[in-house]
Parts: sequence; structure tokens; C-alpha cells
Amino acid sequence: MNVNQHTHTGPPYGQPQPGYQGYQQPAYGGQPLPGGPHTQYGAYNGLMPGYQQPVPSQGYFPSLGFPSKGSPVSLSSDTSLAPNFIASGTSLPSGHLGYSQFVQGDVQNGIPTLTAPMQRPPVPEPFPPGSAPAPVIQPSTFQQYGPPPSTVQQLSNHMAGMTIGRTSASPPPAAGSGYGPPVPGPPVSATGSGLRIPYTASQGPSPPPSVSQGLPLAQPPFSGQPVPTQRLPTEVPGFVPPPPSTGIGPSSYPPTTGAPRPPPMAGPPLPGQTVPGAPMPQPNQVPPPSTLSGPPMRGLHGPPPPTHPPQPGYQMQQNGSFGQVRGPQPNYGGAYPGTPNYGSQPGPPPKRLDPDSIPSPQLNELPPQQKPRHRIDPDAIPSPIQVIEDDRNNRGSEPFVTGVRGQVPPLVTTNFLVKDQGNASPRYIRCTSYNIPCTSDMAKQSQVPLAAVIKPLATLPPEETLPYLVDHGESGPVRCNRCKAYMCPFMQFIEGGRRFQCCFCSCVTEVPAHYFQHLDHTGKRVDYYDRPELSLGSYEFLATVDYCKNNKFPSPPAFIFMIDVSYNAVKSGLVRLICEELKSILDYLPREGNMEESAIRVGFVTYNKVLHFYNVKSSLAQPQMLVVSDVADMFVPLLDGFLVNVNESRTVIASLLEQIPEMFADTRETETVFGPVIQAGLEALKAAECAGKLFIFHTSLPIAEAPGKLKNRDDKKLINTDKEKTLFQPQTSFYSNLAKDCVAQGCCVDLFLFPNQYLDVATLGVVTYQTGGSIYKYAYFQLETDQERFLNDLRRDVQKEVGFDAVMRVRTSTGIRATDFFGAFYMSNTTDVEMAGLDCDKTITVEFKHDDKLSEDSGALLQCALLYTSCAGQRRLRIHNLSLNCCTQLADLYRNCETDTLINYLAKYAYRGVLNSPVKAVRDSLVNQCAQILACYRKNCASPSSAGQLILPECMKLLPVYLNCVLKSDVLQPGPEVRTDDRAYIRQLVTSMDVAETNVFFYPRLLPLTKADVDSDSLPAAIRNSEERLSKGDIYLLENGLNIFVWVGVNVQQGLIQNLFGVSSFSQISNTLSTLPVLENPFSKKVRSIIDMLHLQRSRYMKLIIVKQEDKLEMLFKHFLVEDKSLTGGASYVDFLCHMHKEIRQLLS
Repeated sequence: MNVNQHTHTGPPYGQPQPGYQGYQQPAYGGQPLPGGPHTQYGAYNGLMPGYQQPVPSQGYFPSLGFPSKGSPVSLSSDTSLAPNFIASGTSLPSGHLGYSQFVQGDVQNGIPTLTAPMQRPPVPEPFPPGSAPAPVIQPSTFQQYGPPPSTVQQLSNHMAGMTIGRTSASPPPAAGSGYGPPVPGPPVSATGSGLRIPYTASQGPSPPPSVSQGLPLAQPPFSGQPVPTQRLPTEVPGFVPPPPSTGIGPSSYPPTTGAPRPPPMAGPPLPGQTVPGAPMPQPNQVPPPSTLSGPPMRGLHGPPPPTHPPQPGYQMQQNGSFGQVRGPQPNYGGAYPGTPNYGSQPGPPPKRLDPDSIPSPQLNELPPQQKPRHRIDPDAIPSPIQVIEDDRNNRGSEPFVTGVRGQVPPLVTTNFLVKDQGNASPRYIRCTSYNIPCTSDMAKQSQVPLAAVIKPLATLPPEETLPYLVDHGESGPVRCNRCKAYMCPFMQFIEGGRRFQCCFCSCVTEVPAHYFQHLDHTGKRVDYYDRPELSLGSYEFLATVDYCKNNKFPSPPAFIFMIDVSYNAVKSGLVRLICEELKSILDYLPREGNMEESAIRVGFVTYNKVLHFYNVKSSLAQPQMLVVSDVADMFVPLLDGFLVNVNESRTVIASLLEQIPEMFADTRETETVFGPVIQAGLEALKAAECAGKLFIFHTSLPIAEAPGKLKNRDDKKLINTDKEKTLFQPQTSFYSNLAKDCVAQGCCVDLFLFPNQYLDVATLGVVTYQTGGSIYKYAYFQLETDQERFLNDLRRDVQKEVGFDAVMRVRTSTGIRATDFFGAFYMSNTTDVEMAGLDCDKTITVEFKHDDKLSEDSGALLQCALLYTSCAGQRRLRIHNLSLNCCTQLADLYRNCETDTLINYLAKYAYRGVLNSPVKAVRDSLVNQCAQILACYRKNCASPSSAGQLILPECMKLLPVYLNCVLKSDVLQPGPEVRTDDRAYIRQLVTSMDVAETNVFFYPRLLPLTKADVDSDSLPAAIRNSEERLSKGDIYLLENGLNIFVWVGVNVQQGLIQNLFGVSSFSQISNTLSTLPVLENPFSKKVRSIIDMLHLQRSRYMKLIIVKQEDKLEMLFKHFLVEDKSLTGGASYVDFLCHMHKEIRQLLS
């Protein structure tokens, strides 16, 4: 049996369905990736004065995106397993010397023992479902000059001697070229622990074709030198950084001439330094000549490093630490030239300077010659772009088949097809981990939150089948007698099919006579494939009258359009725009699959300080207006003729929409009400005995005398104080009580806001938020720039699939239970999530806690049941089932996590936290929890290594960069220009976002438009979110789900500017454009098609903002370059990684 293949311990539902034969099940073994690195990166610190340049590295593979850790073992391929050492007495061929300091395996000596299954397989391996692939025979020897075997590369970063462990699987390319000029000198004599040399055999000593920019080719340093077997650890425990003057930015070493030396420090000798007494040649480095340039360093006395006897081989790390050698990151130029790191010395870690406490200087504060030199090379830390790219390449081509329990799906950024074979599609449910701890103690120890992000009505791509609708007639769906779970693929039929045992609570229930069916020889019902509820993860039941309010079937829902006609709304042209749009939009109301027209009825209200209702009955020649001025006691003045069928009343409605802008054209009324508007809509739906949705178009703070009147309480002085939380809380309980009434009636509220000043979104949004509605905000609305965005949002909002009067419950198998919920909904008890409306974009995030032990054999099950009324008035149940693995080893938990989902949960948790806690406390608790997650991994799953190393689990290596983005977001760290309303708006928006939306919201997508291939349909390869990745001669697009920025560099060619903007020079580009001009040339067409493609992927129409380099808008654009230091004091990615490392070390010590 292949060690990388999970045995399928779940019930036998993973068999392919008849229609799905021939799909290859993904295997879990790593498959080698084609390609290798092309460029070589220099190291990150300037050369210490008086030091000899080290021998150039031959076995160092740069541009790893993230230094590798552990041996890459490719179990699916035929390559033999090359041990990561060279036996005593063998000699390396010329040109094959590895630079041992870049190598850190988890295996000290000998061939690694394989214990860890790899997750996220690079290439699916074909084998029939249910059968295990044949084991791969690993030969015990390897050929000295054969094809390159799978070896490991580890890059030692000077994060104060910090290396980042990482994993993956692919064979290294031929030995990389060295960097720096060749250094003549005696051969390295290895003392102490000796050299560790990675075996990077290529045929013969010829240098590889590509060398990094600006670095001369190195001569092969040795020919046929014998090499001892023992290896040094990678980390540099004895490395004491000199006192940095500028911090973590550029190298802080003193210049070579005319500078005083650093003060004396106690500790072991630095590499390249001679210790008084017997001379000690340094491993991995040419011994320095007897004279050093500059005065000798004093005060650095310390014992020579101890010699280590060979240690028995450690087992391979269980994080799947098989090092994958990465090619250069897509679209990046060469690296920062610099000098190589020095050899490492074993020994007790001395007192050390902490680089983490020193802030990094801003790029623009540095002298020009220092700018490209970083303390830590940004290319050597985990790259989101690289991870996304790898997942697309490895998992985008094969369908994701859901038949196996606990499979981690491809990333949300990967385009993939789903084949439902018993578990819900990841489009409906994504989990933070697909392998959950068996005990609560283990869960507490790891601190990994166990949560699921559920999107019950998610839209599927056209190639995937919508959930089947199952009608069991008057008896309704078959359910467990005790826990009321619905029939699903995990129920076990017994006694010849006459009873079934519940997979959630183990209770045995009689099978109703009409539902009985015989079992086959495997114990499966013979109608298994004919019934969606027995073979699929997601399906719908038609609900019976018992599932309806007041035991009667619901009427079709209604839409009520409520338009603010105060002075601001009329003057800006908004009222006329809305009325024009409604004429056409009413033909696109949502309808069931094959219905000719929508069953939804519509009504119209206008308001300022009073409310105007309109009678649009089809028998009338002209619409009638009825005014209610007693806003303190709201009622609906008419029943018949208020809610009508669009087709029947078409001419009356058209006449009304023509008249409204004219009627209020000369209004002088500036004050508005808001509470009574919602009350009016609610009363209208009550009178019609139906559920529905209010579309409210509102412009100003409701200060008119009426229920729900608000005062302006905006106060920037509260930021960073204990009272800051009040800015996120509603200023009155009126709207919370109103929301409760709306939910009871199934009245959902969608709010379109057009503020020119403070509007108190935190209070106005309460009803929207608790009824499951959506808020759209257009600050300083201007017809010419915002019209397109508003109309697109309105069209989509009216047309999208929505369920009314919804109740959702999540059931779990014994051992865990749902304890906490996040999203736009209302809860009147601890188990039921109630929503007046639930659309296809909304998610509910559920957190689980242990209430008992779980078992590895049976795993854990979730069942999400959503009861709702469809837009045709049909009562339905939508069921999603998911089975997860359970583990007794922490390593299995860490190997099956999903960082994107984890960040989605953590952001929602933090954004709820600001309602009750100071923002600083929320930020600190986020950092602390993530440090605990990573420290627990380091302590329990990683193989022993120095504290100077930062080791991240493969699945969580992007946790620090994404977490830093959450911490720097406007809600948790606002700049002075961020408005209070914006923070409240973003807070509510993120709370019901799905995983794909939070992914791009916190780490925006940055595309180089000038690199786009005008002849292909694909997007250009994304680049990392940092200013240093931008070139003055290019045009870039950045999108975050709410905005699209097009950044134009000052040196962009005139032809490109002409082709894209239709003007002849950079200075003529207008930054007030809201759309790009339609020009007939390939570049213009390509860029506009990219923007259209991005709009289709997002639930909101993104605002286009043109940013010229060095323009005032560039500050806003730079706010989204999230890997850089932010103006509000947010750390850069490099600094934050150092900070996390420091936190982890404190926890471990």
C-alpha cells in the first residue's frame, strides 16, 4: 500500500456513480513538478568588513518562494530515494559541491523513514477507487552520477539566524551557479561537525545556462575532494547580528573603511573569525588569510564548537516536510545582489540582539545605494502568489471528487470542477481543518479553531449540476426519530433494510413502508444510485405543510421599492436614475427554472419626512398616491392595489415611474425618516401575509422627528480609546427590536446608501444585518462616475437567487457540536439561525467545540439543513452533508488545514470582537492565537532544531502574511482618513463574506497589464503586493472585490497610454474616469476583457479608480500593497514574520 494514500475508513459511499466512471481519484503522493529555478539570489546581509568572501554555493537553489525543509520524497514517481548525505570516502565530481549551510533535512543520517502522507497532491494519480496503488520500491543505494535524485534544499535566512522550514515535493534541477567572484584559497578543511553536502548531481562540471543578474559565474571550487559524512545544522545559533542602526531594512553592517567596530559582545566566534588560541578553520568557508583588512574584532571569546557524533536518523517530520525546489516566482526579476551568508556553528545559543524590536525603515527614507538590500530577502519568505500558482498547476486540471472522507479541496483561487459523490461541494462548505482532533485537550493545545464556512445557496458553475429536488409526498423527508437528522449517505441500513441507524446519534429508526428497499451483498440499498439523499452530499427536499408557518403553505414573496425623495436625492439625479432603471429591471425578477414569469409581486413607496404609498392596481388609468404623515404610528393606507403583478399592472407602473421624478423635482425637504419606512414595508407584508424584501434607497442621517431618529455621534477622538467600540454599536435599541419583528415576518431589508456625510451605518445597518440583507454604499454619489456601479449592483441584487423566511440548523455527530455562529442573521435560541432572506452570496460561519471524545474510525459528520421559501413560494429543505477525519496526532491536524478558511474565520471573530473589546486587545489576541498555533506545531510536530529557526507547517505557511493583512485592515487599524461609516460598513460586509471574497479582500490581486498576452484569454500572472514589485514603465491592475485600481507608471510608453486611454501623454490621463474608453486596438480590448472577467467573479460591481504614479490618489493605492509597511503603522510582511517568530520563541521558552 502506498504510504501516501489514506485508507478509506468511511462507509462505502465513495464508489463512483454510474455517470462518473473514468474520473481519476486524486492521490496524495507528491509528484515531481517540472521546471527548475533560472535565477540565483544573493544573500541578504552586506559583507562583514575584514571577512573573506565564502566559496560560492553550488548546491543552493534560490527563488524557492520559501526555503525547503526535509527531503522531497516523490512516492508517485519512479525516482529512487537519494539519501541526503554522501558516504565517507566518496568524492564529489568537480562543480558539484553544495553549500551545506542551505541544507537542513529532518533526517540526520541515513534514509528518511516515511511517515507522513502528503496533502494537496501536485498531480492526481490514476487508480481505481477503492484500490490502493502499488507500493513504490525504494532502492537502498543510489547512483553517484545518475539522474538528479530528489534531494532537499534549505535556505538559511538571516532572520537573526532564522530559517523557515517548508515542504513540498520535486526533484532539484542541476547544480545552480555560484554567486560572487571566485575566491582562491586553500581547500576547506572540515573540522567539528564536518560539512553537510546535498547531492545535486548533474552530468559533468559545466555551469548551468542561467545566472542571476549581475553575478559572475563561479569557478567550480573543488575537484574530487573527499568529504566527511556528518552534517551541521542549518541554523546559526552563534550568529550575533551587530547592533543595527536602521533595523530590519537594509544591512546594518559597518562600512569597510573608516568606521568604528561594533562594541565587544560575548558569545561564540562569528563565522570567519579566528578565536584566540588554536586557529579554527570554519566549516563551509575558506579559512581567512592571516591578515584581515581593518582592526581585529575584540571581545568575542568563546569555546570552539563541540564535535557531534553521528546521531541516529530522526523520522521524517510529519508536516509533510519534503523540500520542493521552486523555480523563480512568476514575473519577478532577479534578486537583490548581496553577499552570501556565512557557515554555521553549532553551540549553545548566546544572548542575542533581537531584530524584531527594531522597526524597519520606510523604503523612501533610505539612501539610494541601500534600497535594494534587505536584511531578509522578500523572495525567501513564503509567497502567496507562488502557493496559488502551484495549487492551480497541481489541482486545477482534475475534477475534485467528493467521495473520500476528509479530503482537503483545492484552494479557492483554483478553478476546478466538483463531482459530488457523497460529500457537499467546497462551494457550499469549507472547513478550517479536514482532520479534527479526537479530544478537546488536543484541540485546546493546538488552538486551531474548528469552523466551517457554509454558503447554503451558493451559485454553481454551469458545468455542475444543481442539487436535485426530492419529493417524498405527504409523508415528507425521512428523518432520525431522536435527533431529527435528515436521510443522508452516511445512514446505515440494518435488518435487511427494515431499519436504519443514525450516523449522528446512533439511534435506530424504522424505515417507513413506502421507503423500504432491499440491500445488496455489501449492505447498500439497491436503489442507492437512484436516490440523491443516499448517494450525494447536497440535495433538496420538498417540505410538507408541517414545515410551514401556521401550518399553511406560503404565498409568493413580494419586493417593495422605497425611494428617498428628499432634496439631496432629487438634486443628485438619483431619484430619476432609480425610476428609469426600475422600468426595465422589473422584467428580470427572479423566477423558478421553467416559469414564464416571476411570481413575485411589487409595490412602491416614496418618503422624506412623510411616506407616500402608491396604488398601481391594473384597473386604474393613473396611479394614486396616499400620504401617511403620522410617522409615529405607521400603518398601510391600502391593501388592494399596493402589491401587484408586474405584467398585469405594467402601464400603471410605467406611468408612476415617469411621474415620481417630476412630482418631487422642486422639493425643499432635506430631512428624512428611516425607522417608519421599514415599519411600513413590514406592515405591508404582514397585511399581504407573505415574506419579501424591501429595497431602500437612502441618502442622509434620519434626524426628522420619528421613531428611530438618530443624532450625529461621529467622533474620531474615540479611536484607540476604550470607547472606540461604541462607534461600531448601534446608538439605539429601536432597530434591533424592529429587526426581530422583520425576521418573524420574513421581511428582508436591502439598503442602498448614498451619503455625503456621516450616516451612522452601524445603526442603520442593524435591520439589514439581522434580516440577512445586503448593504451597498456609494459615498459622495455622482451620476457620471458612480452610475454604472450602482445600476449593476441594483440589477444583480434584484435578480439573484434568494430564499425567504429561512431557518438553518447544523447537526453534528456525537463528540462535537456547533457552539458559535457568525454572519448576517438573527438567533432567538442557541441552535437555529434565522434569516428573513438568504441569498446566494451570503455565508454563515459555524464554530464547533468538543463535548466528548471522537474516534479515528468513525470520523465526524456535519449536516447543514436550511428550510426556506423559494421565490415561487415553494417551501423547501436544502441539505448539505460533510464527513471529516479525526486524528490523535497533532501532525495530522496541521497537515489538513485550510489557511484561507482559517483567515476567514479569524477575521470574522476579530470583527465581532471590536463590538465589545478595545481594538488593540482584539489585535493582540489574534497575534497571540496564531503564535500559539505555530508554536504548538513547532513543539510537537517539527523535528528538533535551533530556536533561531522559524518553522511553519506547509498548509499554514501563509498564515503570517494573511494575518498581517487582517491586522492592517481599516477596521482594526484605521488611518486618519478612514471614516467611521466605512469601518462599520466593512465590518458588516466581511461578516458574511465567503472564503474567496475574504482571500482577495485581505490580499488583493495585482496584475501587470503590460505583460498580458493580447492573443490569449488568460489573465497575466499575478505579482506580490509590494511597491518594490512595481516598475515605472508598466501599468498594473489591483482588485480587492470592492475596487479596481489601474496604476500607471510615469515612464509608461506613449503608445500604451494612447492605446489604453486615448490620450497622447501621461499628464493628459484623467483620474476621474470611471470606465476605460472603448478603443479599437488589441491592448484596449484585452484590458477591458480582463476587467469584465473580474467583475463576473465578484458579487459586487467594483469601482474603477485610475491612479497615476506620484499623484495624490497613489496614497490610497499603496494602502492595498499589503506586504509593505502601512502609513497607519501596520508592519511590513518581513517585520511581521520576525515579530511572529519572536512571539513563538517566547511561548516555547
